Amino acid sequence: MTSFGPVEAGASAGLGERAAPLTPYLRTDLIIASAPRVDGMTTIGQVARQAGVGVETVRFYERKGLITQPKSPRAGYRHYSDDVVARIRFIRHAKDLGFTLSEIGELLSLRAHPRSSCVAVKVRAEEKVADIDERVRRLRRIRKTLVKLAEACDKRETSAECPILEALE
Repeated sequence: MTSFGPVEAGASAGLGERAAPLTPYLRTDLIIASAPRVDGMTTIGQVARQAGVGVETVRFYERKGLITQPKSPRAGYRHYSDDVVARIRFIRHAKDLGFTLSEIGELLSLRAHPRSSCVAVKVRAEEKVADIDERVRRLRRIRKTLVKLAEACDKRETSAECPILEALE
């Protein structure tokens, strides 16, 4: 018998049953049982914790079509297959490398088809490198301009004469 509500501290599961993990709450002598784990399936909170994201991020990825939302709730909880955690980690790593969600969707599609060409993935990586190189060039130009403006600003006393403010007009 698995409990979904408050469980008194020290309460145990029936014979032959494993107790659900318990989460203690401060300033109370009660312990709240967490959602039960169904073999090979986890709740959205468990998925989020394991993947290192928030629950809202999981829902956002569902809305964007990067992960699928479970069809029907079991015992009041939607349960996700274990591979969803790996998929979310993949998404996070791709985002860390600068890929957009649209590009990540393409990578996930290529990943889902094991016979897809590695060249197709390489092309996307090379396109991302070119994009990053262009952004770096643009940032260097911006930095050079700001350094010149800041140096020119040292020679002025009032904001009415400020070359930075003049350049922004």
